[in-house]
Amino acid sequence: MAEAPRVDTAQLMELLSVSLGAYYGDFTLAAASENLTASQGKALIVLRRGPIAMRALAGIMACDASNVTGIIDRLEKRGLVRREASASDRRVTNLVITVEGEQVTDAIRAKMHTTRDGLNRLSAQDQDRLYALLERVFVSRLAARPE
Repeated sequence: MAEAPRVDTAQLMELLSVSLGAYYGDFTLAAASENLTASQGKALIVLRRGPIAMRALAGIMACDASNVTGIIDRLEKRGLVRREASASDRRVTNLVITVEGEQVTDAIRAKMHTTRDGLNRLSAQDQDRLYALLERVFVSRLAARPE
């Protein structure tokens, strides 16, 4: 019996592009339902993993630090994040998500029905496998949290 043809990198990249497009659309609608832009929602999701320096957030979000300042100003005004001076370097401003910000990220994730429904179609074993694979592909990006 002949072995099935292997999927090539270009095909994987195309499927990943379609998948991320669907995820981003789902995320954008969910963030908008909480009166947030996609960028504001993304900042909250990043901050949910723990405090981070403004400069590091700009790097993760792949945008200029001045853009992050505007995003954080609006989130801070709503009481979703706060700024704190770094204990190790007073010149560094760390961003911390508030309890209200955590509640908003929970609400966003709960409203991402397309993504949630798709993932729920996977068995627990397949979800574990997908997590492990994505972690291997993007581990350097997940771990990168420079000061």
